[in-house]
Amino acid sequence: MKYHELDQLQTLARIGQDYPQLMPLDKRLQRWVELLEADPDRVLSTLHETEYQPATVRAATRCNHSAISVAFSDPLLRAAGLKDDTYGEAKRFFELSDRQLHRIVCSCHFGAIASAGKVARYIRARHIDRRQGIWGRLRAIFA
Repeated sequence: MKYHELDQLQTLARIGQDYPQLMPLDKRLQRWVELLEADPDRVLSTLHETEYQPATVRAATRCNHSAISVAFSDPLLRAAGLKDDTYGEAKRFFELSDRQLHRIVCSCHFGAIASAGKVARYIRARHIDRRQGIWGRLRAIFA
């Protein structure tokens, strides 16, 4: 067994914090929903007509106070590998298709603004409860 002084242990402990922590997809989505549900009346900005943007422009698209920026403000999701609050990064990190992410963040589905609670309910219904099948959806209804 190797012994270290307390200050050496603190230095060693900090080394591991620089590496992204692995978090399964369902936990990432669940964490995003929890962040949105924490303040359900929070007003979120939506991205404007993402489906009409070229792929490179769409990937770099972002706006302040969006559902994506809520996820990026969380230290746990950043530690798990979320690099920024752009559309492309959210698509990669949450493993969503363009169509799926478009339905979460685009103005054509929610208008120019949306409540965090409404977006959270959508993500939960489409991406969390659906993965659990009919029993998961029934449990969500009665829980």
